[in-house]
Amino acid sequence: MGLDFSHGGAHWTYRGFNRFRERLGEIIGIDLRKMQGFTEYPEAGISWDIVSDPIKDLLTHSDCDDELTPAQCAIIAPRLKEMVKDWEDTDYDKQQALKLVGGMEDVIARQENLEFR
Repeated sequence: MGLDFSHGGAHWTYRGFNRFRERLGEIIGIDLRKMQGFTEYPEAGISWDIVSDPIKDLLTHSDCDDELTPAQCAIIAPRLKEMVKDWEDTDYDKQQALKLVGGMEDVIARQENLEFR
């Protein structure tokens, strides 16, 4: 059980995907655990209005049962690829992130949505 995507074959456990997003948050200088939607009370936390990084839509996205549009993927994919480029090639998160990037590139080409399952 965990998080799968309609394109690309990326997979994380829900806990693993949350840790992955925390790592991405650290790169852009935010503590995901202090952001709205990630605190004990969903309405509490730091507003996402302060974040302008292209990875924002991936960080704020539900971890299941939703989708990203081709337009969103076109913004997220190059940024995600850039963010993980210096991670070790054996790093599971990097391997899955690159699969996710490939899935995003596929949905862009097909003009389909990337579904989170």
